[in-house]
Amino acid sequence: MLGADAALLFDAVREAGDLALTMRRRGVNSWRKADGSAVSDADLAVDRLLHERLAVRRPAYGWLSEETPDSAARLAAPMLWIVDPIDGTRGYIAGSDDWCV
Repeated sequence: MLGADAALLFDAVREAGDLALTMRRRGVNSWRKADGSAVSDADLAVDRLLHERLAVRRPAYGWLSEETPDSAARLAAPMLWIVDPIDGTRGYIAGSDDWCV
């Protein structure tokens, strides 16, 4: 199962990276979250894409994402997806290459 999960994850991350690059070429909309940290429309779009590709295909797995409200249901899950849709959002927003999915 872990091999299948790794393949699923690889494909999802590649697609999410392509989406983030496409969105950055169009221009980034960003704002501050309540805690003061930066977030962009791409963070939310990548989060949605990853959720659709990963959590929907593995419904028994838990989901913990920086951009999604937490649910205690994840604590009872046999496996868990832990997601930071765009790690390095400040760099992403600034147009640097110092970010990743």
